[in-house]
Amino acid sequence: MTVLVTGVAGLIGSNFARWLKQHTEHRVVGVDNLSCGLESNIPRELNKLYVITIGDGDNLDSIFAAERPTHAYHFAAYAAEALSPWIRRHNYTNNLVATADVVNCCLNHGVERLVYTSSMAVYGRGRGKPPFDERDGCQPIDPYGVAKLAAERDIQIAGEQHGLDWTIIRPHNVYGPGQVYDQRYRNVLTIWLSRYRRGLPLLIFGDGSQRRAFSYVGDCLEPLYRAGCESMASQQIINLGGSAPITIREAADLSCEMLPDARVERVERRHEVKDAWCTTGKSRRLLGYRDRTPLDEGLQELWTWLQEQPLNGEPSTMSMELRLPTYSAWTTRTACPIA
Repeated sequence: MTVLVTGVAGLIGSNFARWLKQHTEHRVVGVDNLSCGLESNIPRELNKLYVITIGDGDNLDSIFAAERPTHAYHFAAYAAEALSPWIRRHNYTNNLVATADVVNCCLNHGVERLVYTSSMAVYGRGRGKPPFDERDGCQPIDPYGVAKLAAERDIQIAGEQHGLDWTIIRPHNVYGPGQVYDQRYRNVLTIWLSRYRRGLPLLIFGDGSQRRAFSYVGDCLEPLYRAGCESMASQQIINLGGSAPITIREAADLSCEMLPDARVERVERRHEVKDAWCTTGKSRRLLGYRDRTPLDEGLQELWTWLQEQPLNGEPSTMSMELRLPTYSAWTTRTACPIA
């Protein structure tokens, strides 16, 4: 069995590829353009690494032709949900067009199953009251959620029309060692820890009453593997992630307990779903998922790893397509607190 993993330098992709090499005899081929992930994440055990941009020409097709993967796990994405209204073209190119490229290759080269990581963002406000269930209607509130939902539907159509076997996974708020830490637009826990290393306060958008369920990456790896090989997971949409919702303010307080003299500041509220977490019953039943890692333990693992990473200059910025103001936290070094 040959497994192709896109986004192999990212949080989920790198940890999953490493898990595969440690727990199976499968051949693992990685694909990444190194624009979002960390080159240091890439497992040395990979059988082959290709540095290309998916959705940009015929590069991916030639890789499928050469490597003949039996299974494809498509983790590659630009997952900055709150930023997506300012970078629509970039968002749709990297999250929708790129997925169409993967689907074409899976069909043209007879891949046995495609596992696609979508997002909780597809639910949007959903039925208005979490936890969101796989049977709930989807009403995304930003271009990122729209792109992920459109990609889901495209994969389903490929299954209906051309016989592609697929499993769609909707992870939510995944964190852990290997997460990109030098950005200001996504990965709230890692942003906080990175800011602390720079002597800056932990920023909360709004009053911090938003609720999320954080998901430790190590708890998700075996369930992801089973998504590609369990017959019961075929043509299923499955939530995957934490089951213990917590407010952002509580998560910040938990972080501060671990970080001596850490400070918290509030900045302006942003456009987001206030409360969002998912049901876990289907992932437990079909994939054997268990929410084993408490947030305090996962945060400590993340912090231990992060302290060993280089911290070079200011976090990277994005070139905006929309000529309208963004949030102050993205444009100033310290951001002004709101009383």
